[in-house]
Amino acid sequence: MEKISFYLVIVINIIISLHYCYLTIRKKTSPSLAMWIFFSIAIVGSLCSYVLESDYNPLDNILNTSDIILCSSITFTILFFGKKNSRFNKFDLACLGGVSLILLFWFFSKAHFLTNISLQVIQAIAYLPVINRMWKAGENTESFFTWILLLTVSVISLFTANGILGILYSLRATFSVAILLFLMIRIELKKRPGKPGLSIVA
Repeated sequence: MEKISFYLVIVINIIISLHYCYLTIRKKTSPSLAMWIFFSIAIVGSLCSYVLESDYNPLDNILNTSDIILCSSITFTILFFGKKNSRFNKFDLACLGGVSLILLFWFFSKAHFLTNISLQVIQAIAYLPVINRMWKAGENTESFFTWILLLTVSVISLFTANGILGILYSLRATFSVAILLFLMIRIELKKRPGKPGLSIVA
C-alpha cells in the first residue's frame, strides 16, 4: 500500500500541474500569484528543514518533494500567462513579509524543527490571499477539479509520510485544501440559489 501511495502521489501531482497550468494559460481560472509564490518558497524551506532535522531523505516526504515541482511550474505559468488580477496587492505583500521573517529567523538560528513548523503555518497562511480575494469578490476563481485532486493526493500521502514533520505536512495540506474547497462550494451555492449541482472544472 505504501509503495502504491508513493507513486500515486507523484502521478496525481503531475496531473494537477498540467491541468492547472492549462487552465491558467487559457484564462479559465484566475489563481493568486502571491499564494503560489508563498507555496513555492515555504515548500522548499519545509523540505530542507525536514531533511536537516532528521535522518530522512526527500523521498520520505514525497508529497513535499513533488509539491516543489508542482508549485514552481504553476507559479511560473501564472507569472507569464496569468490574468492581471492574479498580481500582488497590499494583503499579499504583508503575507510575503511574514515568510521573509521566518526564513531570516531560520538563517540565523539553524532551528530546523521550529522553522519547519513555522513554514507549515506559513503554508496555511498562503491560502489567505486567494481566500481574501474570493471573499471580497464573491466569486470562485479556482478549479474544483484541481483542488479535489489536491485534497485526494494529500490524504493518500499520509500513507507514505515518515516522521512527525512528514505527517504534519500531509495533515496541514489536507485541512488547508479542505477549508478552501468548503469556501469554493459556499460561493457557488450563494451564486446559484435553487440550482443544484456544481461544476467541478473551471
